Amino acid sequence: MDVKENSGQLRRQLKLIHVIAIGIAYMSPFAVFDTFGIASDASGGYVPASYLVVFTAILFTALSYGKLVKMFPISGSVYTYTRKIMNPYIGVLVGWVTFIAYLALPMINALLANIYLSSGFPNIPEAVWVIGLIAVITIFNIFGVKITASINILLVIFQFLVGTIFIYLNIRTINSDGAHQFITLQSLFPANMEMSPLLAGAALLALSFIGFDAITTLSEETINPRKNIPKAILIVATIGGVFFFTVTYFMQSLFPDVSVFQDIEGASPEIAYIIGGNFFLSLFISGALVSVFASGLAAQLSASRLLFAMGRDKVIPKSFFGYVSPKQNTPILNIILVGILALSALFLDLETATSLINFGAFTAFSFVNLCVIISFLKTKQPRTAVNIISNIIAPCLGLIFIIYLWINLDLFSIIIGLIWTGLGIIYLAFTTNLFKSPPPEIKFEELDM
Repeated sequence: MDVKENSGQLRRQLKLIHVIAIGIAYMSPFAVFDTFGIASDASGGYVPASYLVVFTAILFTALSYGKLVKMFPISGSVYTYTRKIMNPYIGVLVGWVTFIAYLALPMINALLANIYLSSGFPNIPEAVWVIGLIAVITIFNIFGVKITASINILLVIFQFLVGTIFIYLNIRTINSDGAHQFITLQSLFPANMEMSPLLAGAALLALSFIGFDAITTLSEETINPRKNIPKAILIVATIGGVFFFTVTYFMQSLFPDVSVFQDIEGASPEIAYIIGGNFFLSLFISGALVSVFASGLAAQLSASRLLFAMGRDKVIPKSFFGYVSPKQNTPILNIILVGILALSALFLDLETATSLINFGAFTAFSFVNLCVIISFLKTKQPRTAVNIISNIIAPCLGLIFIIYLWINLDLFSIIIGLIWTGLGIIYLAFTTNLFKSPPPEIKFEELDM
């Protein structure tokens, strides 16, 4: 599909491998190391089991995304699905709330980069690292989605290479010291296991799987999206689940009790030093920085596409948000804007930014499952057992798990999310003459699918 200047359309140029790389980068595989200490404490030492639980639960939501992207293979993700299936007003509001999660992740990556680099270079002002990372990420995204995707392939490979070395060193240490043994299947799920800590660990680790949903924002730039996007969603979720379980299985085998660490929130660098010394610790920190950079690239990419979809629909000013650079074939103004907004990391902390992600992500996951159920009830699909399981029971199970996450959401996240939602309602009321006129809408059939 060739793009005409300012046509408001993007070029299909991403292959399956590109989409997978972006999804994995967004999911940030190194998050498994950052969360191990606190997850082990919250789950009572059952981190691998918690990952199995959350992977099984989140897989239902991943399947719901796969169904919807086959129906609407364009950039808007949950905004598009909710708008077309449920209600235009709800769609706009869900898009508004979801955007806050896409925006918060670049902030988190900038904050993490600042933490890592400031510890190594304490004499350099912290603002340099935040501004520098966001500037570099913005420049790469401006150059084009395929360049960003190709860079992410290399960065993801490096992360998995470091992760593989980490696993090898864990195994070597367990085999050599004689004081530890590998977790058995029986001890992975013991008969006397308490479900409350297990579910608490699963709730904490659910956000590790954010990434497969960001893939849907690339539907309009992906070759054969109805086939490749659903496939990529399942591949990314599965790779994440296998990697997270494998890493934590060996970490938990070596350190069943995280109280031995000076700082459980920084347990993974301590483990890296114990199993590999200073050299591997340096390599490990390099992997963490690469993970932050790759995730930041993918997060800004996804956020700019969501804004583009809403801009093209004239929900927000089309002349700005719906603009596509004729040379780079990217929504260049959105990319720059997301970069500027991400600079708010200079004034926020990790807790605040994480709260924004939680509320936005849970909103997106909830409405995706609802859209599958409502779409099935609205259509005349045969009410066979397979269809009912696929379109009613599976998304209901996904929704039940997300409701559990909502229940466990901290009050600060809810307050911040409700304030942002309230601003969205005010904006929507203003632009639709107090809901008397429907939001503008693009005809999807006019796009080259």
